[in-house]
Amino acid sequence: METSANTIKYIKKDRLLLVVVFGLVALSLIMIYSASAIMAMRNYGDSFYFLKKQIIWAVISATAMLLISRIDMDIWKRYSFLLIAVSCILLVLVLIPGIGSKINNAKRWFRIGPISFQPSEFAKLSVIIYLSSYLIRKGEKIKELSHGFLPPLVVAGLISGLIVVEPDFGAAFVIGAGTGIMLFIGGARLIHISGLCLAFLPVAILLVKNMEYRWNRIKAFINPWEDPSGVGYQIVQSFYSFGKGGLLGTGVGEGRQKLFFLPEAHTDFIFAVVGEELGFVGSVSVTILFIFFLWRCLKIINKHRGSFEGYLATGISLFFGIQILVNLFVVTGLFPTKGLALPFLSFGGTSLLTNMILVGILYAISGRSTVISQMEMNGYNWKFSRKMCNLLPLNRTGKNRLTGQASSLTESSKMLDL
Repeated sequence: METSANTIKYIKKDRLLLVVVFGLVALSLIMIYSASAIMAMRNYGDSFYFLKKQIIWAVISATAMLLISRIDMDIWKRYSFLLIAVSCILLVLVLIPGIGSKINNAKRWFRIGPISFQPSEFAKLSVIIYLSSYLIRKGEKIKELSHGFLPPLVVAGLISGLIVVEPDFGAAFVIGAGTGIMLFIGGARLIHISGLCLAFLPVAILLVKNMEYRWNRIKAFINPWEDPSGVGYQIVQSFYSFGKGGLLGTGVGEGRQKLFFLPEAHTDFIFAVVGEELGFVGSVSVTILFIFFLWRCLKIINKHRGSFEGYLATGISLFFGIQILVNLFVVTGLFPTKGLALPFLSFGGTSLLTNMILVGILYAISGRSTVISQMEMNGYNWKFSRKMCNLLPLNRTGKNRLTGQASSLTESSKMLDL
């Protein structure tokens, strides 16, 4: 079906994307039960406690994903700033005593009975949609400092600042890094990006030095063996998990590190449990699944350069890629501990729901093929662009890095920008 000769046509959706996502979610249910059963029995008298909660969230998330995949992209673009406003309100409310729930000295959750909701996860979704809408609207003006580059920084900075106050430095890091990369892809000047990084560096150092637990994470990253029973305990136990797993692993349910040795075994460090129980082969297989997932994301991006859908798919892929990379690096000792969940695998209802909503948007985008005939009429060389931007839509020409051309709003992009 084709809606307009010059704008959008509909094609077959990427079902392989769903296959790999549902495969990861199915694996997560097995590993979450294995990692949490003993702790759940001790704390709640039910070894299936965490598994049952995650199954409920998996059903809710899968349903949400399918519903979201049917929403027209123009709806997201039209209400992008409203999503940001709602995110700010939620992030303020969660800090108010009596409204937000404080767990482990962090005010990150709303709790309604047995259900917990983390607004920082919703904020990630809002920032992605807002940036995508902003970049397609601004076009060439993104290269201007005051009227192009700074406004989205103020929005992302406000969101990140509220998240840091919770505190949740990991989520703020993902939003900050994702925002910077998206602005670069959208055509922002490299000198502006560099200036932003230099300006943020002393702030980051101050945030780390002023909080003892953050500084301890840096020390543990530099040399975890200096204090293996103190600040380096978690990462050392993660190393033990991979070491005990060997080539083929101890077998599902047979790992010992989850028996109150490895902290956060069913959440942030679930990949260490995979390493112990499924071994090197299992760890590599899971990593390949993530790589395949990101490759499908890139295939979707490749179809939509120069459109809102293209920026949206790029932003979603970036946020997934950053979280996956950081989590795997943390668990293997290649990055300081951040407290970031591993998408689709770690226990957590809000995280899974947000991730599946993002997948639903990607799935919807995969069924739309943007046709910008005005560009072709102007002599835009699509074949050359595909060769230059086969993996990621990045070039250093000073033009829009997603389209490969100057980012002025053509008639076709105006039709897409409601």
